[in-house]
Amino acid sequence: MNMLCVGTLAIDSVETPAGSRQRVLGGSASYFAYAAGFYTPVRVLGRTGNDWPPEYTQTFQNHGVDWRGVTNDSFAKSYFWRGRYLQDYQDRETIEIQMHGFDRYRPTVPDCYQDSQVVFLAAAIPTVQRQVLDQCPNAKLIFADTVDMWIEKTRSELLDVLSRVDGLFINDVEARQLTGKNNYVQAARCIQELGPRWVILKKGEHGCFVLGPNTMLAMPAYPSDKLIDPTGAGDSFAGGLLGYLSQRLQTASTEPNQRIEIDRKDFLQAVLQGTALASYTIEAFSIERLQQVTYEDIQQRVSEIQSLVGF
Repeated sequence: MNMLCVGTLAIDSVETPAGSRQRVLGGSASYFAYAAGFYTPVRVLGRTGNDWPPEYTQTFQNHGVDWRGVTNDSFAKSYFWRGRYLQDYQDRETIEIQMHGFDRYRPTVPDCYQDSQVVFLAAAIPTVQRQVLDQCPNAKLIFADTVDMWIEKTRSELLDVLSRVDGLFINDVEARQLTGKNNYVQAARCIQELGPRWVILKKGEHGCFVLGPNTMLAMPAYPSDKLIDPTGAGDSFAGGLLGYLSQRLQTASTEPNQRIEIDRKDFLQAVLQGTALASYTIEAFSIERLQQVTYEDIQQRVSEIQSLVGF
């Protein structure tokens, strides 16, 4: 199925207990698109600035990512994030965010993307997410992500987006912020009441919790001893999960305006794929580790995870 992703294409400067990197490839759409690209062609909708290195674009195109929906603003810089992870890697400080015009970005879905059936609204301003939804009448499966900043500052716009999507990726802290529930199962149920049928609570080193139609499951993270940089792990997880589902549902047929129903077994396998991608992402800065692995490597790690959880 044709997959479309909208989100940030950013330049990051990151400091972790393992070291630091200045001005490396980052952004929610970047991690998602590269991870999903192992399974299916991905169309990207986003914005870059006049400081965007052309080799970053080439990296995606070499990976089969469709870049025709990306606009370059020659009068402004790219979205920039500077962050620091503390010693336990669980706490992260955002030192600096420079949107450089991304808050004024108005996405236009090209005609060649109008038939996109799987849509991922990566963590971005809810108004941007909503504008993309308005331009994707053929979408059969829509998932979104969000972050604490949008929950706090643009809650009403976010709630409108959630009422229109099939699934939401959100971490456990943000789920409590959104719902006011400290118990993560209660929080997931509250989120379902807002619209999404599938709720994927990301819990960092503790894996994830999934609540969906006839489905409740908990998946541990892969126990990696090579933790370098957790940035983008959640987006890579989403990319692996939705990339696999897009590949799996390639032959699915639905009536016009009818959403896709996902089989529980397919979703479980998709969670395994996402968990494997996330485990590779944390082993290096930016997407460096993802660039080193193959589809076969990912499936080998999926097998290791299955053995760990007793499949």
